[in-house]
Amino acid sequence: MTARTGKFLATVLLGLAVSTSSLAAEPVTPKLTDKLSQLLQKEMRAVQGGMASIHSAMVMGQHESVAENAQQIHDSFILQQELTEQDRKDLMSAVPKGFIKLDKEFHQLAASLAEAGRDQDTKKQHKLFSKMTGNCIQCHSQYVSDRFPGVTSF
Repeated sequence: MTARTGKFLATVLLGLAVSTSSLAAEPVTPKLTDKLSQLLQKEMRAVQGGMASIHSAMVMGQHESVAENAQQIHDSFILQQELTEQDRKDLMSAVPKGFIKLDKEFHQLAASLAEAGRDQDTKKQHKLFSKMTGNCIQCHSQYVSDRFPGVTSF
C-alpha cells in the first residue's frame, strides 16, 4: 500500500471520529462495508488517543512526544497494514470528494505539527492542533452526523 493511500484512509477514519460544517452531507457510515467500518473506528480510536497525547505533551512542553504522536497520525500505520486493494476500492466508492479533501488536509496538518514538535515551537503546535481539531469537527458534522448528531460546525 502506498503512503498516500494510507494517509487517505487514516483521514477517512478521522472523519468518522470528529468534524465541523454548517451543511451536513449524507453520512458515509451506512455506505461502508462492515470491515471498513471496523477499521475506520479502530483508526479513529488511535487518532483520538494520539490527539489526547499531543494535547498533554504540548501543555507540558514535551516536544518530542508531540512530534512522535503527530507523525504517527500522519503515517496512519493501522490502515497501511490492514487495507486490501478491494477495501480501498470500496472506500473510494463510499466517500465523497469533500471527505477525501478533509482527510488530506488533516494528514498535512499532522505532518506540520510533527515538524513544529521537532522545532520545539509551542505556539505553532497550538495553532496546528487547533486546526486539526476543527478538521475533525467538520468531518464529523458533515460525514458522520448519524454517529455524532450533537456535533455542529462553527
